[in-house]
Amino acid sequence: MKRILPFSKFFLPAAILSIALIAAGLIGYVVKGGFNLGVDFQAGLIQQVQFAPTAFGVSYNGLGNASISIDRNRIDIIISGAGVEGATYSFAYASYGTMDALTSALSAINGIQVRSNVPGNVSSQWIIQSAQGNPQLGSEPYVVHYLSPNAAPIAIEDVRTALLPLGTVSVQVLGRPEERRFMIRMEDSEIEGSGIAAEQIIASLERSFGAGEVAVTKSDYVGSRFSKHLTDQAGLLMGLTLLLILVYASIRFKPKFAFGAVIAIAHDALIMVAFIVWSRMEFNTTTIAAILTILGYSINDTIVIFDRIRETTKLFPDDSFEHTLNRALSDCLGRTVITTVTTMLAVLSLFIFTTGSMKDFALALMIGMVSGVYSTLFIASGFVNFWDKQARKRNKKKPAGGSVPAPTQA
Repeated sequence: MKRILPFSKFFLPAAILSIALIAAGLIGYVVKGGFNLGVDFQAGLIQQVQFAPTAFGVSYNGLGNASISIDRNRIDIIISGAGVEGATYSFAYASYGTMDALTSALSAINGIQVRSNVPGNVSSQWIIQSAQGNPQLGSEPYVVHYLSPNAAPIAIEDVRTALLPLGTVSVQVLGRPEERRFMIRMEDSEIEGSGIAAEQIIASLERSFGAGEVAVTKSDYVGSRFSKHLTDQAGLLMGLTLLLILVYASIRFKPKFAFGAVIAIAHDALIMVAFIVWSRMEFNTTTIAAILTILGYSINDTIVIFDRIRETTKLFPDDSFEHTLNRALSDCLGRTVITTVTTMLAVLSLFIFTTGSMKDFALALMIGMVSGVYSTLFIASGFVNFWDKQARKRNKKKPAGGSVPAPTQA
């Protein structure tokens, strides 16, 4: 006979622990000044830069239009337009191993001029991948940057010092120190008050670190109207999710189960919020996606448990409701653990082998999945047990002459 674990003994301690964690999250929200808002929710400018010297500049004065595409393996020159025959010239770094070989091959294209800034024996493998799509080439040279694997890291304090003349600027390290990548964020109020453009941020950095030493890998701007609309939409989406789950659970189960399910997923959302606040993870659309994913995962687990409770009640009608809960939770424990662990293996792979927002997404999922299993076993079930106890107490207090209440069924 399968052992029945006494889950009900831990309902109260679990509720106290959850209240403490949620309270810590609310305190952290106040102490730390709210979320670390991403550019989606905070009007302003955000730039990702990498400190890397100039390898060479490319310009074009031929017929038609020319654009350049740079990825981690090659450089492409695309020529198109009226009066010319469209062509794409590809230069793989494996075939042109040095800057001298690469720039010579580029210069062989009619209309292309290349001005090199580095010794010819520098490896072309060190060229930094562009994040600007396919920029058009013209008389003004397009700058291509490179970074040696032996380059010394740059301290974040030096970057902040360089940007001090621009006002309140947030600086964050991205990736490994030797990659010399930083995220720079300015609020909309700072930009509107001083007329500072993205180019002026780069100019301030180049005054401190040298001309041509800064590569822009990403640049975004979000207006205040859009950010407010997105914030309102996110709040509406969360509220609508809870309402729909309450309606669904009310139709499928009795009200005590419906409210238990909603309390469980609200608990998971608040635990996620507490983690995001204290870890200072960037709160953006990816974070919202992670929270909604966890809510869906948690409610699925909760519905499976509630179905087992209902079935167990029918199979053992003479058992107390608390014993029925323990039996149902014990029966589902193995399935719950195996499902969660196998899912977390895939999420762990994302966390290990990705970077940036995807890594944060995976981390949030792992925390949320643990919270989802915990809330299903102890919060949702604990609330249902509490509801049942209160209902029985009210029935016992009814006058003796009244009708005898029927036993509570799941």
